[in-house]
Amino acid sequence: MSEQQQKGGNVAAIATMFALFFMIAFVTNFASPMGVIAKNQFNASNALSQLGNAANFIAYLFMGIPGGLILKRKGYKFTALAAVAVGFVGVGVQLLSGYVSSFAVYVLGAFIAGFSMCMLNLVVNPMLNTLGGEGKKGNQLVQFGCSLNSVGATLSPAVLGWLIGEITKDTAFIKAAPALMIAMGIFAVAFVVVALSRIPEPHMETADEKAARLAGGSSVVRDIVETLKFRHFTFGAIAIFFYIVIEVGVPSMGMLYMTDCVKDAAGEIVSKGPGYVGGAVAGVVCGAYWFLMMCGRLLGGVVGGKVSSRVQVSFLATLGIALLAAAMFSPVRMITLFGYQFPLSMAFVVAVGICTSVMWGGIFNMAAEGLGKYVPMGSGIFMAMVFGGILIPVQGFLADTVGILSSYWLSIGLLAYVLFYALVLSKPTKRAE
Repeated sequence: MSEQQQKGGNVAAIATMFALFFMIAFVTNFASPMGVIAKNQFNASNALSQLGNAANFIAYLFMGIPGGLILKRKGYKFTALAAVAVGFVGVGVQLLSGYVSSFAVYVLGAFIAGFSMCMLNLVVNPMLNTLGGEGKKGNQLVQFGCSLNSVGATLSPAVLGWLIGEITKDTAFIKAAPALMIAMGIFAVAFVVVALSRIPEPHMETADEKAARLAGGSSVVRDIVETLKFRHFTFGAIAIFFYIVIEVGVPSMGMLYMTDCVKDAAGEIVSKGPGYVGGAVAGVVCGAYWFLMMCGRLLGGVVGGKVSSRVQVSFLATLGIALLAAAMFSPVRMITLFGYQFPLSMAFVVAVGICTSVMWGGIFNMAAEGLGKYVPMGSGIFMAMVFGGILIPVQGFLADTVGILSSYWLSIGLLAYVLFYALVLSKPTKRAE
């Protein structure tokens, strides 16, 4: 293959990975506004309203390692196609939940969609890191991909927030049907695009490795153990576990705060919380969080070739802690921006989107450094740790117990660990042979 053909193939592969990045966020971020609907339709607590988020991320625990094995044995293209097919089914089940008016069916659909999101993450992160040549250039490419991820994340709550509108007794899952149909259409188109794309397979097992595996010469447990010997990777996996709670928990609690109200037995609102603005405005404000994340990722992509992941993550983790503290202790009053009226505290919450922007790519870049042949297994373990989203209902429980804004103490504690990882624990401790 000529150098020009190889470059053309890389461009096509990068474009495909970017498209998959968009899908991951668009579908995953249905959970926050759907939680608002669940809270209204089924009179759920803040904790229970986040079960969709939890189900989505619990799937990562079950699929992380198996997904890494599929990636190693079947390659990037097969894994991506399987992920898109599973995602179509998962969103379809969520769509069904609106017609049968069942919260349990919605949670099941979120769980199935979580398998798809896990497999897609397994594909796009190492693929972009590899196509960029790892190091700073690899991080730069991942950050550009994450920017499109943020486009999907921005559109998702804004679209669903518009569909929800003002919270009334009639607010139910069926209102989300148009957005879910759009998602299913995206999955269908993506399947065709991926099927027709030429995707390089740099980490698929060789014929010798396959023969050794079939002869009993390889062991999943052994590969896991060997991968975990990279201590900087292990600490990075823990950082990702915590990061997911930060990234999703911050806007989710904001959505709950801006739609917090008390209803009577007939489902009519009798009192509104201090930050109440309704579902439509709350969706736009939370969409702004993901929009700022996109801006941060674009900036991170621009400077990623010059500024290391450690510097970026350290600075933004510190800023995130400061912003959340400001959100909790700011005066309880409304402000108006771009024609929308919303709580002052939410302005600080939205700004945290800039802080979380480069953390996913940055942590992955630091953790994957020097893994060599253990990249696929490392990616599997990494994705399994995304089940940290299971702590989001815990933050919801804190919101029920000490107040929605006070629940951000959990986010601050987790950001402190991310900061410590970037400053101290991320230094490579073992090199692949």
